[in-house]
Amino acid sequence: MEQDLAIAVLAALAHPTRLNAFRLLAEHEPEGLSTGALVDASGLTQSTFSTHLAVLAKAKLVVAERRGRQQIQRANLDRLRRLMTFLAMDCALGQAPFLALLAADLVHDQG
Repeated sequence: MEQDLAIAVLAALAHPTRLNAFRLLAEHEPEGLSTGALVDASGLTQSTFSTHLAVLAKAKLVVAERRGRQQIQRANLDRLRRLMTFLAMDCALGQAPFLALLAADLVHDQG
């Protein structure tokens, strides 16, 4: 992942509404959620939430697919993985002690 792309993805997640929406979508993978369900969960108006959703979509963190009459939103977990890998390898220079701590944290949080 290039630095400019990483910055765009981080910026998209750097707002409580967008981070909460992405988290909710990640919890509902692989089924996704309808746009209406996301709007309801946010407590915002359709137009206000739509602006936030557009930011996530532009950063390719959210992908929409049509299912019948509904627009289903899905989290792009691969995009998140690529961001996390970029941060660990590029920003932390892939330092083995850091990567070992990160891996241990991830395993510990699972249990």
